[in-house]
Amino acid sequence: MAESVPTSAIIVAPPATTSSALLSNDASHPPSTVHGFVRRPILRVTSEFDSDSSIFFHKISCKFLRKLAKLKFAFKNNDKGDFSEPQLAFISKYLCLHYDHEEKNALVQTSCNVTPGLHFKAAHNVKEQEGEVAITADIAGPAYKLELSSTYPNVGMPKATFKFPAGEVTLKEDEVEDEEKINKVLSINGTANTHILNGICTAHYNDDYLNLRYSFKDKEMSFLSSLALPSNELAFAFKRQLSPSDKLSYWYNFNSNYWSLVYKNTASKDCKFKAGYDSEVRLGWASVWVGDESKKAKTVPLKMKVQFMLQVPQDDIKSSTLLFRVKKRWDI
Repeated sequence: MAESVPTSAIIVAPPATTSSALLSNDASHPPSTVHGFVRRPILRVTSEFDSDSSIFFHKISCKFLRKLAKLKFAFKNNDKGDFSEPQLAFISKYLCLHYDHEEKNALVQTSCNVTPGLHFKAAHNVKEQEGEVAITADIAGPAYKLELSSTYPNVGMPKATFKFPAGEVTLKEDEVEDEEKINKVLSINGTANTHILNGICTAHYNDDYLNLRYSFKDKEMSFLSSLALPSNELAFAFKRQLSPSDKLSYWYNFNSNYWSLVYKNTASKDCKFKAGYDSEVRLGWASVWVGDESKKAKTVPLKMKVQFMLQVPQDDIKSSTLLFRVKKRWDI
């Protein structure tokens, strides 16, 4: 699918609750060894700046208990030095705790294997005093699973999901308001896929809406089409590999006549150029990534990633803007 350009900003700083784990060392500072074992950095610091919002995002993390658990602290600050959204997280194999200082709230999550083929997980929101519990069991091997989940303190039938190699089917209880009354009805949602003509056809049914998708991909071309029923919205995407380093993507929506075009040139794994146009927002743009765009900061040279992006509105070229984003990691 070709890339679309949002109207507000192209570069958005990630939320404090979804930072990636940082595990490796700087190649210029090889890790020390003690009795043949590699000693990893104890403290990892990552900072990121987004010029569009003028916000700094910082994350500090470390492992302890012989790397059985991890402690993360994240916060933001603006160009005036004001701090905001401090969050603390404790992460281990069986227990995770996320605390939001501004909301004065904590989310507790736990998961474990009760027996081989039987998995239990639960989540609890301390402030709202609500959560969810679920148990998943293997049926006729790991390829077939049955999951039962329920929210609390709401009382009702648990949601049942049957997963199989070609998709999944979910049966749940919904509340429907009818003549100032709330009735409970059972609804069925599901997804199924199959191989057709060297491609994959997928059907997704949810709340009386059906979405049909067909995708095909080989070494030089990718094609994706989708049809939504009963609205009859039709769209397709096309990608062409012009050379090992050049790719052209095109997306068109028949229902709205909106389209977008993206050209991508990969000079190396650590340098990528993109340019495109989106007719819905009438905006042209171009961006350069220094540092592998799809990888984490720990894998790029100097553990630093930089992106520059130019946005050119079609209706007001003089209001063009240049945005940049930089991300740097230190191992202490």
